[in-house]
Amino acid sequence: MTVTEETTPVSHYERIGGAAAVKAAVELFYDKVLADPELAGYFTEVNMPEQRRHLALMLAVVLGGPNEYAGRGLAEAHQPLGITPAHYAKVGEHLTATMTELGVPGDIIADVHVVLGQVQDQVVSVGNA
Repeated sequence: MTVTEETTPVSHYERIGGAAAVKAAVELFYDKVLADPELAGYFTEVNMPEQRRHLALMLAVVLGGPNEYAGRGLAEAHQPLGITPAHYAKVGEHLTATMTELGVPGDIIADVHVVLGQVQDQVVSVGNA
């Protein structure tokens, strides 16, 4: 490598291990969410393999990986569910616990928290805000 060559910054997606790491995080995350009696009811009529695939694609985008998500927007998918701010916070806690358990660096967890804050209004139902 010469001094004039530029190095491409490594994305969060690459830092945590790419698609395999995101898939592992999604599996562990949904295991936690589905075991939570306050949250499991949101998923009784949900095709979970498809849900897991959608979240993996969305997380890849959030982490700076490939953008292959072609599903519904956050508001369209979540507004009809009546998600409360408390339940949204609980989902965030499960995501944080998952990332911590998997050894995700703190700066990446902090960046994910920023995104969670930015999208909360799209996910929490207007009547529950």
